[in-house]
Amino acid sequence: MLWKTAGALVRPKGTTSIIGTVRTGRYMLHVLNTSGFKQSVCDQSFYNAPVSKFWAYAFVISKAPQLGDTIFIVLRKQRLIFLQWYHHITVLLYSWYSYKDQVAGGGWFMTMNYPVHSLMYSYSTLRAAGVRMPRPYTIIITTMQIAQMSMGLTVNGLVYMWMQEGHCPSYLDNIMWSSLMYLSYLLLIIYQSYFKGAWGKGSKGE
Repeated sequence: MLWKTAGALVRPKGTTSIIGTVRTGRYMLHVLNTSGFKQSVCDQSFYNAPVSKFWAYAFVISKAPQLGDTIFIVLRKQRLIFLQWYHHITVLLYSWYSYKDQVAGGGWFMTMNYPVHSLMYSYSTLRAAGVRMPRPYTIIITTMQIAQMSMGLTVNGLVYMWMQEGHCPSYLDNIMWSSLMYLSYLLLIIYQSYFKGAWGKGSKGE
């Protein structure tokens, strides 16, 4: 019965991520269309705009229950990989740390994370229901994760460069920790996926 409990919990998170994808994605497109790419990186209105501010707050709060996913992996006696718990702990700490300062780049970080989680939680829900997922689906998720981490590093580099010009409000220590976090995720995902074949065994993304 435990898989039913896990499935019941991941469904709401998947639904929330899908709605968050639509809402934050629409706002990001609005900023890109009206103000351009540079402003989309340096934008702080993402934290305060009428619609996006709710989804920015929901994003930060959601990191606490997502950490609980690790408990279900242990209870279901599945293999708990380092990437799983390391990612959940560090992203929770960084999200809460950055939200209070409303640093530049946060809009991109959240907008990229929502669609990846939409796919991952949909995957987890189907797996919990006993559906055998085709390998191309897991490859798509891994590719999106790699793209997300690579873009995260790019955004950090741009924030640092434009911060020197006085356009992007941020802090050097925030950029440093964010970059280390994204780089470590990128390396771990590549190692776990392509050298250890975690996706092929279905252990990742649970």
